[in-house]
Amino acid sequence: MLAAIVGIAIVNFGLVHLAPGDPVRMLAGEGGVADATAIQQARAEFGLDRPLPVQLATQIGRTLTGDLGRSFRQRRPVSDLILERLPATLLLTGASLVLAIVLGCSIGTFAALRHGGWADRLVSVVALLFYATPTFWVALLLVLVFSVWLDWLPAYGNASIQSATTAGGRMLDLLSHAVLPVFSLGLYHAAIYARLTRTAVLGVANSDFVRTATAKGLPGWRIVAAHILRNASLPVVTLIGLQAGQLVGGSVVVETIFAWPGIGRLAFEALTQRDYPVLLGVFFVTSVLVIAANVVTDIAYGLIDPRTRARPA
Repeated sequence: MLAAIVGIAIVNFGLVHLAPGDPVRMLAGEGGVADATAIQQARAEFGLDRPLPVQLATQIGRTLTGDLGRSFRQRRPVSDLILERLPATLLLTGASLVLAIVLGCSIGTFAALRHGGWADRLVSVVALLFYATPTFWVALLLVLVFSVWLDWLPAYGNASIQSATTAGGRMLDLLSHAVLPVFSLGLYHAAIYARLTRTAVLGVANSDFVRTATAKGLPGWRIVAAHILRNASLPVVTLIGLQAGQLVGGSVVVETIFAWPGIGRLAFEALTQRDYPVLLGVFFVTSVLVIAANVVTDIAYGLIDPRTRARPA
């Protein structure tokens, strides 16, 4: 994990510095400063006057000690900015992941158990439709229908201007703001899980041990739950582990559309402002989340299928 984090930090540093734009000149232009001496002083203050290898070594050294640097623009520690935005992103991505898993696996299993029927064809068509539809288009369509036309749900932010005074009221207000972004981010992944679950269940349903369980007279629900789903869940768990981390990075578009105050929107703002420390800090945090998701996936393998824990003789 440590080697992967260091490698990711090096790649991210290179990509950020290859991007066009100079943060010092952007700040100087916004502040109306054209003095070359002042620009050079600002470059020295930010450490941008040193060679790139020295900047890279400094960045990695600070990151490994938990210091993500200070924002060029806001003059605040990057860790504070990320910690302020991270709960909103984790709420959005966590709820989207739960929605995708529950909805996708349920309808995928439902379609597989009715293979060849009208329900199977309907689920396949709907899943393919949401899989092929861009996330930003789904988000805009949901805003148009449920916020503009029906006026049922708020279209942006995570809290109303007139916040509720009770904890329950604030929670309901937050949930009402989260519905549209959660569905916008979760429907695409639900379509993927539905297609994968359907394929996996169909592959396991024709196995010999399923026929044996059926011949023994076990109830249908027990055969599905204890024999089919458990054996068909490994490829789904693999995909969940891969996409759990990608959801954090993929939330940039959804957070921007809905003005959701998460780290995805923070990264977008830092990109437009060329705020290198904030960008590298967001990349570092998302990389750690991706690696952690893969570790949890490896642990889940052993819990679902004990055969994956067995060592070769």
